[in-house]
Amino acid sequence: MTIASAAQAADVLLFDCQRVEKSYTEDYEMKIVLATASQKAKIYLDDRDLDQSDANGTQVVKSIVINASTILINIQASFEPEVLNGINYSAGTVSTQINLNRNTGKLSKSEEINGGILGANLGNGTHISEETCQPAKAR
Repeated sequence: MTIASAAQAADVLLFDCQRVEKSYTEDYEMKIVLATASQKAKIYLDDRDLDQSDANGTQVVKSIVINASTILINIQASFEPEVLNGINYSAGTVSTQINLNRNTGKLSKSEEINGGILGANLGNGTHISEETCQPAKAR
């Protein structure tokens, strides 16, 4: 490994994660690209950038704080009113706080849902879930 590639590798944290909900299991890769002088930190789930914006709404990774034992992530999303299958849904917001314990692999997620299709289907309020994320094996 060259010095440049070693420095580049240190700027990316890769995790193999798993979410289990009832009888459903989802495995995914989470990649955290650390901030540089010219670019903010980024998060990718299975190579999908979490900073997204289109006519239906906006999702922004507001902050990523990393220390030796913990990664804290704050994501804000807002959605425009929409009609799906003939049902009208109001505008909505989701505020997500993620805490990944790097020592145990426990990922705790707290989502504050207000309105929109998520509020109508999951309920408004705070939703808490847990997942596991371990450092990715060498690829």
